[in-house]
Amino acid sequence: MTTRPASTDAARIRRRRTLAALGGAALAALPARGARAQAWPSKPIRLVVVYPTGGVSDSVARLIAPRLAERLGTQVIVENRGGAGGSIGMDAVARSPADGHAFAFSAVSPVTLNPHVMKLPYDPLADLVPVASVMYSPVYLLATPTFTGRSFADVIAQSRAKPASLRMATSGVASVGHLIVEQIRDRAKIDIVHVPYKGGAQVITDAVGGQFELLTTNPSSAVNPHVARGTLRLLAVGAPSRLASHPDVPTLAELGHPEANLTSTFGLFAPAATPAPVVQRVADEIARLLAQPELRQRLVDTDNVPASLGPAEFGALVRREFEANARIVKAADIRAE
Repeated sequence: MTTRPASTDAARIRRRRTLAALGGAALAALPARGARAQAWPSKPIRLVVVYPTGGVSDSVARLIAPRLAERLGTQVIVENRGGAGGSIGMDAVARSPADGHAFAFSAVSPVTLNPHVMKLPYDPLADLVPVASVMYSPVYLLATPTFTGRSFADVIAQSRAKPASLRMATSGVASVGHLIVEQIRDRAKIDIVHVPYKGGAQVITDAVGGQFELLTTNPSSAVNPHVARGTLRLLAVGAPSRLASHPDVPTLAELGHPEANLTSTFGLFAPAATPAPVVQRVADEIARLLAQPELRQRLVDTDNVPASLGPAEFGALVRREFEANARIVKAADIRAE
């Protein structure tokens, strides 16, 4: 048996203890870094609907929220922040901490249309990041019980015979509906009075009550029953083609108004500095949800079309619409009222 001097053994022991301590510290540090990286989500997520309750965005957000919460393992709280064509809610999200716990659910218009017609407290392309598209929604052009005509042609005829005699309500200034009103005005050379609301719910209530003659709105559980009963009559749709549920209703393009033949794309946005892995994770989960037959059918049943685009593709769509709307607004001299 070989013996070692006591001093040598003591040195080895000290060295082992030092290495053990250093190794322990290193091992302790790794889980800490990993824990920080994996901590998201660390609290409930706010899903800010930038319109009041009762419209298509609100109903779809409340359809998605519990399913997204299950996928992410935390609460997803729907919060309505309506006003200024979606700009108030979008600003609230843009100013939120970029920690992955605040998202907006909105049509793209507060980012692609609003900046061309009103002064905004946020830079839509610099302060927000597109996360994922969810769907595109056709636009209904509806007659209320107050309108005595039977068709879109009657809208044009009456407006020419009696300028400013027809009022067309929309969900708000700088909404897609507003753009449609302006495009119809411009091409037909008629005077229709635009009546902007602050969201989609109250406009439906007032439409059923005959407070105005016409309105534009997206399909939703709030409006579709009235269309089915005939209380609100569908005169035209903004859509790539006729809707399967309303095959006899022409598109605005068919009626000679291609510029007004618009749809609304809805999706999620986040504060610009939100970590890219978080943005991608939410986009991936939205794509998985939209692949579920039951959820897709719920959207299709209300005439909305599931459309899943990730951050890069959705961002490209937003930039294209931003540039296209700039041209449309300038050509038609559209302004916030």
